[in-house]
This record gives sequence, C-alpha cells and structure tokens, in this order.
Amino acid sequence: MSIFAGKTLMITGGTGSFGNAVLNRFLDTDIREIRVFSRDEKKQDDMRHEFQAKLPQAANKIKFFIGDVRDLASVKNAMHGVDYIFHAAALKQVPSCEFFPMEAVKTNVIGTDNVLTAAIDAGVKSVICLSTDKAAYPVNAMGTSKAMMEKVIVAKSRTVAPEVTKICCTRYGNVMCSRGSVIPLWIEQIKAGNPITITEPSMTRFIMSLEEAVDLVLFAFENGISGDILVQKAPACTIETLAQAVTGLFAPGHEIKVIGIRHGEKMYETLLTNEECANAIDLGNFYRVPSDKRDLNYDKYFKEGDKERNVLTEFNSSNTELLNVAQVQEKLLSLSYIRDELAAWKKEA
Repeated sequence: MSIFAGKTLMITGGTGSFGNAVLNRFLDTDIREIRVFSRDEKKQDDMRHEFQAKLPQAANKIKFFIGDVRDLASVKNAMHGVDYIFHAAALKQVPSCEFFPMEAVKTNVIGTDNVLTAAIDAGVKSVICLSTDKAAYPVNAMGTSKAMMEKVIVAKSRTVAPEVTKICCTRYGNVMCSRGSVIPLWIEQIKAGNPITITEPSMTRFIMSLEEAVDLVLFAFENGISGDILVQKAPACTIETLAQAVTGLFAPGHEIKVIGIRHGEKMYETLLTNEECANAIDLGNFYRVPSDKRDLNYDKYFKEGDKERNVLTEFNSSNTELLNVAQVQEKLLSLSYIRDELAAWKKEA
C-alpha cells in the first residue's frame, strides 16, 4: 500500500512530458485517480487514447479537465476532491518567453498563485511545484518568471499551516528528451540528413531523465517541509559532449554545426546560489533550501544577530560532475525514447 493509496492526484500541465512520466509511474498502482489539468484538448485526447491502449486496466483512473492556470475559476472547478497536486504547468521555452515576457508572467507567476490559492481554499494536503535552474541568477524572461514563481511559492507557504496544506518547490536542470528539448530535434535533423545544430560547444547544462525528475518531486513530497526548495545533485556535460554522444549513437561522424547562442541563454546554469548556500542542508543526493521563517519585524534580528554561514558554495553546471561522451551515452541508453528511436533508425538503415 503506497502513500497514494486511495488518493486523488492532480497534475497541472499534465499532458506534458512530466505528466506522462507520472502516469507511467503511478497509473497502475493503488492510486484512486490522477487528474490531468491542461488547456489543450488535442493533447488530452491523444493521451486518453494512448493510455487506453497501453494500460486498459487502469486508464479509467485518468480524469481530464480542460482549464487554464491563468483562470482562477477554472482551476477551482478542477480542485474538488483533490488530495495532492504536482504543479507542472509553465511556459518553458527561453526564446519565446524573451519575445513574450508577459505571457510567461501570466502562466508562471499568476498561474502558480492561482493554483496555490485554489489548493489552500480546497484543503489540498500537499502541493509540489516544479521550477528550473534558470530561476537561479536569472538572465532571461523565463528564468525571471520562474524566480518570481518561487517567491510566490515560499510566500504562500507562510499563509497556511503546513498540516493543512504543505507547499514545496523542486528545482531541476534540463530533462533529456522532454517535449521541445534539443535531443529529439537533433535526432530529427540526423534522420533528415541535415547537420545537427548546437549553440555554443563549451556551454554546460545539467542533465537528468524524466524518471529522475519524478523522483525529485516524490522526494520533495515525502521529505520536504512547507516552504522548502529541493534540488537534486545532477551531473552536467558540455553541449559539445551531448552532441557527440547523440551522433555517436545514431550516426558516428555526423556533421555538427555551431549556430551561436540564442536569445536569453547562459553559458552555464545554477541549481543552488551562493546566497541559498548560507542555509542549505545537504541531504546526500539532494539539497534542501528551507524558507526564511522570519517575519517583517527586523528590529529583533538586529539585536539577536545572525547565525554562522554554511561552507557550501554555488552549485552550477560547470562545477558539478562533468560527464564524458561515454557516460552521457550510457545515460541516454537508459531512456526508452532513445532505445526506441535507435531501433527504428537501424531498421530503416
């Protein structure tokens, strides 16, 4: 019997890669219902048919709700009877958010506030929100909106008792082969006989699988304290290494073309800032960043003084473990998406 036995879990943005991974992990368990909340009826219909074919014995546990996190009323309409929420709805593409920053604000900031408001009103027991490494030292609109999202999450956690509604945040790096990510694009470029395009060879990025993303959310669900930001100690690699790993699997020697950095991109990403390191707690494979529990009465803190700072330093994609080509290929081959694509590619060749 799992912690989800007989419970209802809602996933906002549930038709995305993360939502699919959660369904694959939990649908055929003793969970009572998984509620998929999103605004795209076509993706919902595709998901409905996919899981009816893949897991017919459990597909009736999926309930689909059309709605938009930007609309508080539509979120509230989907919230009745929900025990837990994984909040994954977001605008995630860096270049598009650069051109339409207010759209990122509406979804990532206001949308998150709507989800938390509705969850607290409905007495939802736990809400885990998904953030990104781009929220740490943000330089682009997507990262800035996610940084503000994190501030909303922490602030909202102060307004409700944790035994009523626990609110936590997870922050993670690039998820390999997720929708809209670079690896599926490269595979399509290889299949079309075109060079694969990379921005800057020495750029580093954290890499993790969808399964690891789900593991991080579950770790936060089971171990987080309300107001926490939870971070996984993910490895990283250069973009050049990742490109060589992909071409080595599919088409050794395939041309790699450098096209330059896109709007809003950084040379490396940060999962834990120097400022957060002052209070971060090392949990082995994860870092926990507890929220600042002080109130606005700062006078007493001047009198009491400040506690000693931790010795942790910034955790970023250039000072973490950097994987080589063989290690990245091993990680890639652990993904069913890559194995399926390779099998299809060899069959066509």
